[in-house]
Amino acid sequence: MWLVLLTFQVAKLLLAQGENACMGHSTFRSPAPSDIEVHCGSQTVDLEIFLCPIYFNGYNESLLALNSEHSKHQCKGTTDWMADPPVVKFNFSITEGAISACSNLLTVTQEPGTGQFADFSSVEYVTISGMVCSEDPSTGAITYHQEVMYRFSCRYPLQYLVNNTQMSVSGVSLAVRDNNGSFISTLSMQLYSDNNYSSAMQIPAGGLELKTRIFVEVKASNLTNRFNVLLDRCYATASPFPINTTFHDLFVGCNRDGQTVMGINGQQQKARFSFEAFRFVQFTGSALSTYYVHCATRLCVNSFCPTLIQNCTTDTNSKRRRSIDDNQDTTVSDMATISSGPITTRQDNDLQQTQMNSSVVAVSIVAGIVGSICLTLVAFIVYKVMYKSKISIKTTLS
Repeated sequence: MWLVLLTFQVAKLLLAQGENACMGHSTFRSPAPSDIEVHCGSQTVDLEIFLCPIYFNGYNESLLALNSEHSKHQCKGTTDWMADPPVVKFNFSITEGAISACSNLLTVTQEPGTGQFADFSSVEYVTISGMVCSEDPSTGAITYHQEVMYRFSCRYPLQYLVNNTQMSVSGVSLAVRDNNGSFISTLSMQLYSDNNYSSAMQIPAGGLELKTRIFVEVKASNLTNRFNVLLDRCYATASPFPINTTFHDLFVGCNRDGQTVMGINGQQQKARFSFEAFRFVQFTGSALSTYYVHCATRLCVNSFCPTLIQNCTTDTNSKRRRSIDDNQDTTVSDMATISSGPITTRQDNDLQQTQMNSSVVAVSIVAGIVGSICLTLVAFIVYKVMYKSKISIKTTLS
């Protein structure tokens, strides 16, 4: 009882101070839906609500909370009286724990891919929603205060919209733009030299030998166990950027290169495949061939993943989501792509030239040895002939 009375007295004091600050302000009026501004960021959801309409209705910031969770400090807002107009701010992180802490709702829907996601047959979206509610300060059985309630929602595509600016063979962290409403996570690509995916690929300065098997892993971290990683397409380009000037598809859905072996895909928070090192024809005549691997990657809710993973044991012409012969070709938005560092291979003719040079050296050495033996035999024969001639001359004179 004393706590209720204390809260009521504090609310009355704040209300009096707030009314003095809001008097004469254009927003000191009845609440309106336009009083709330929602910022759907890549790491947090931020809300700003005009304060003066709340004071006009007989409430203050201490009587507001996310989803009526008035007993939880993290669900309360903070005031900014320096702003014009004055506002109360709420924010929470885009993590399952922070979303549920104040009873916000998280729902997942599946929709056909459109716009920049037109390459995909379906795209999953996460919607985070909730409300900011007032708590009536009245202690009696009746009240004359009209309840204040502001609803909000943020919709995030489960698709990585990224800037491909920094790439490293040891792993690439993709920075999610703040202004596109993308689901926040960290995606990385790692190259390995063994099928256990335990030894990082070390590319020598002289390049890899052709047909060396390269094992690729794309992994997501900072995810809940609700989401898996799905690779739609992986391809190689001679450019470090995923542009389709000169490219070679490692796989697109069920269509894959004959040397590509698929591992896990859409079943865990990592996807794996392997392929054999090759070279681009455009580097003919060069000592080394360098290219980069890019993977169009998206997330899928694990309950939806089985519907997205293609059955490649059946007729792929009728079941594939996207065909090489489609009007959109096999292009995928760069913003959904993760890339490896440079992969360098040496060309066969360099090896053949090395072998040829070694053979020439060996033949030269053998020829030198044979020549030396021949010269020695000739010198020995000449010596014998001259020695016999001297003996004959001495015998004649005697």
